[in-house]
Amino acid sequence: MKLFTCILLLSFSAFTFANNSLPTHRHISVTGSAELMAMPDIAVIHLNVESEQITSLDAKKEVDQRVNNLLDGLADFGVDEDSVSASNISTEIRRTYSRGEQDKIEGYIARRTLKVTLNDIDKLNAFMDFALSVKINAIRSIELKSSDEKKLQQEVNALAVNSAKSKGKSLANAFDAELGAIYSINASSNQSHHRYGANNEAYKMRSSMADSAAKPGRYLQENIVFSATIDVVFDLEL
Repeated sequence: MKLFTCILLLSFSAFTFANNSLPTHRHISVTGSAELMAMPDIAVIHLNVESEQITSLDAKKEVDQRVNNLLDGLADFGVDEDSVSASNISTEIRRTYSRGEQDKIEGYIARRTLKVTLNDIDKLNAFMDFALSVKINAIRSIELKSSDEKKLQQEVNALAVNSAKSKGKSLANAFDAELGAIYSINASSNQSHHRYGANNEAYKMRSSMADSAAKPGRYLQENIVFSATIDVVFDLEL
């Protein structure tokens, strides 16, 4: 019976993994996987502000003023300068085109992009209201993160390892064999961030948002999924 089992195992390995760099002796290849879900507690908000003026300098000054107004209010949300990126700026000419006539310069547009990390996600809605109130043109997207990211990734990696071990032992025992030494390990992990604005839709400023009588918006937080996969090749002992 053991000889017949050995032949089956060798045949399965040769057929399935003929094109892979696997050992020629008795072995078993298994994949372990795991997932962990966590509630986000950090929000990274991507903002866009732009202004169109008669001159490029006026457009830049207008944009800079709006950004400064935002920066001046960040302390109310527990945000320091290390949690803000506001260095990008671009300008361009706005032209009008008429058939048979020379292009005409209508004005200049200045744009700045910002990234703000909010460590207290409970203040997200209030921060968005504030950003729009100081004439930030658009909230481009919001990334949801966890402050325990490293710890959770380590935990899900350990779960994937245990999954691979369990599968390997179960299959080996089913063929009256035992797991031997590890021949190779190939691990991969990824983290899926569910976020508002995932399709790059922008939260535009509207007059209704300035209505103090309006109820605050409700944003249902999606879970962050941490996942890991590990491919392991074990020697087999009969």
